[in-house]
Amino acid sequence: MGLLYQSFSFGRIPCRSGMCSTPIHVTSSQLIASDIFPVPVVKALLFPGAIANGLVKNMTVPRWDNLLNIYNLTIIKEASALPDLQRLEVLAGSYFCVAGALVGLLKPGRMSMFGTLLVIWGLVKEGILGKPANSDPTKAVYVYPTMLIALICALSSIKYDMKKVTRTAPARPIAKPLQSSSKSKLK
Repeated sequence: MGLLYQSFSFGRIPCRSGMCSTPIHVTSSQLIASDIFPVPVVKALLFPGAIANGLVKNMTVPRWDNLLNIYNLTIIKEASALPDLQRLEVLAGSYFCVAGALVGLLKPGRMSMFGTLLVIWGLVKEGILGKPANSDPTKAVYVYPTMLIALICALSSIKYDMKKVTRTAPARPIAKPLQSSSKSKLK
């Protein structure tokens, strides 16, 4: 479920493969370009989202061999790393989102929340503050309304931990001094 969630569009931001629209797209372009994981592992990360997007958009299931073409990841190694380096918050946030989705399969935690907040900060920095300055409208940053859903889901992960914190601790008995240590013996 987490990997499917990470493959829905939150916005549009320039990355190494052109324009990336999901945290898993940003992460996979970086993983393939740096050869950290073999390509079949990255394809396995992309495939659930590609199936969901294919069924939603045109009612087809993409082929395993065509997966890198769909995400424009075929010539990623020759592409410039400058777009990723200009948006380190988005890159780090995407890594946290994807890693949080994978770790969340075993034990839920807050890694995806921090990743989502980093992605949002990177998009806010890009859109509102205008850093880095971008004059080309085809490479402009767009944030889709689904980012609000991602933020709500990320912040709702805190609720689980707040129940643990607000639970009252059982009352402990107060220690009383022993009779042998009374003040009357000190005279």
